[in-house]
Amino acid sequence: MADFPDIILRTPAVTEFSATVPLLLQKLYGARGVLRDSDIETGLEQLPKPDMKGMTAACALLADAIQNQKRLLIVGDFDCDGATSTTVGLLGLRALGAVHVDYLVPNRFEYGYGLTPEIVAVAADRKPDLIITVDNGISSIEGVAAAAKLGIPVLVTDHHLPGDSLPAAAAIVNPNQHGCPFPAKSLAGVGVMFYVLLALRSELRERAWFSDARIEPNLAELLDLVALGTVADVVPLEQTNRVLVTQGLRRIRAGRCRPGIRALLRVAGKEASRLVAADMGFALGPRLNAAGRLDDISLGIRCLLTDDEDVALSLAAELDDLNRERRAIEQSMKDDAMKVLAHLQLDASNIPNGICLYDPTWHQGVVGILASRIKDRYHRPVIAFADADDHEMKGSARSIPGLHLRDALDLLAKRNPGLLNKFGGHAMAAGLSLAKADYSRFEAAFDAIVAELTSEEQLIAAVYSDGELQPEDFSIERAELLRSAGPWGQNFPEPKFHGRFRLVQQRIVGQRHLKMVLAPLSENGDFSQQIIDAIAFNIDTAVWPNEQVDEIDVVYKLDSNLFRERLSVQLLVDHLQAATD
Repeated sequence: MADFPDIILRTPAVTEFSATVPLLLQKLYGARGVLRDSDIETGLEQLPKPDMKGMTAACALLADAIQNQKRLLIVGDFDCDGATSTTVGLLGLRALGAVHVDYLVPNRFEYGYGLTPEIVAVAADRKPDLIITVDNGISSIEGVAAAAKLGIPVLVTDHHLPGDSLPAAAAIVNPNQHGCPFPAKSLAGVGVMFYVLLALRSELRERAWFSDARIEPNLAELLDLVALGTVADVVPLEQTNRVLVTQGLRRIRAGRCRPGIRALLRVAGKEASRLVAADMGFALGPRLNAAGRLDDISLGIRCLLTDDEDVALSLAAELDDLNRERRAIEQSMKDDAMKVLAHLQLDASNIPNGICLYDPTWHQGVVGILASRIKDRYHRPVIAFADADDHEMKGSARSIPGLHLRDALDLLAKRNPGLLNKFGGHAMAAGLSLAKADYSRFEAAFDAIVAELTSEEQLIAAVYSDGELQPEDFSIERAELLRSAGPWGQNFPEPKFHGRFRLVQQRIVGQRHLKMVLAPLSENGDFSQQIIDAIAFNIDTAVWPNEQVDEIDVVYKLDSNLFRERLSVQLLVDHLQAATD
């Protein structure tokens, strides 16, 4: 848990909602730039048409391949978005009539990211007639060229930001490529693949491909996977993504989801009927990601693909074991990093603008999570590095609001030719590689770039609050209203509130979580007799519990908890500190 931040009160905009939307939600939506009833509608009819640049060429390629029974090979990425993209591609193409379709996901430790020439060589052994990339490919210039030399056309479907040059692919579908008119630029890789399937179905329909013997598929059956990949990839939840996530959540809550998702819910201890978007991001996604971080994401893909409930549960159990291992590795690495940072005695006067950390013993697959944890602690862009081989290191970067990581690395690379071997990513997360011998030079260059591109205010930790709640607000009805008002997520944040509470009880559960019983402060300045359960995850056990503390200031989310068939109010505490006045 990060240090207690400055609190900024959200200011709701003037809205145009009808009276059917509760006043509390009007205030919360308005503070997030959502101003009218149409902005919160999440029916499938709200999805924009699949008019993306390159879509016509892509659908012609795929329709021809399906009709001529060509061999299709999907090349995915090794994270949750990649796993769901690959699964959606496989299931969707098969449902549309593809006879020969398979997948290949590179092991991150052997081949690195994307469609590399080395992966093309492996793919060529399967003799594909067409390679389809999902959640990667926009930067795979050498890989696409290698495939072309072998006579294998490549269809790139991706959502990552393109560089100055594009691969010479047979077709590229990416809403972020220059000149693409598609309005929803924040699709995850799985969302892009879903849209390709929608457009492909229309193309096949025009070709009279479907008949009584070949039924046109309902692609909405894939939305549970689309929702999972979208949330897990932490893309902004603008309206198109909110529609995709909402529709997927509805299917899961109703029990109409893949056996693999049901199995993941079971090992994570989550009730399908009460699933919210945050559960996908913090419970399901990490278990799939653990396979790609420590082993092989194919394990996760097999879990999502299988129709056998028992097989799905067995694979989900393996993923759960990997996630436990990942957490242990992460905690050890975090302890190492915190020791280094403690030795540096960083404070407001000497903390770098951008933090770089490296340890030759760190696990390459977990440095991204480590960077995220350190970023949360110090509110600085962080890059954590691990060895790739004897001469090269790979880094995973996480950013803060206001610094676009991919653009920052692009500027750094242009000013320091040859310093970076590779880089790519998003605004908030990126990956890169460089020679070990250049680490010190890169560290200085990154710090300077961050200083140039950020303001002093952006480097001060702050949290936005939707205000203070009164004792009567801590009700099941209010908590359930907030749960149902999402999906909340990136750029559409779940409501947070702040306030002072009397600390009635405190104890550690699960090694690093602080379970509390709190009494809220009322308008007259007295503490209410009402008591509320609360929990703070991953607290500093050197500080808490603290029996000397009677009152605390907290930033929290209002939630409800189902335990033994009984619903109760629970506060999910993001930040806490002893009351100081």
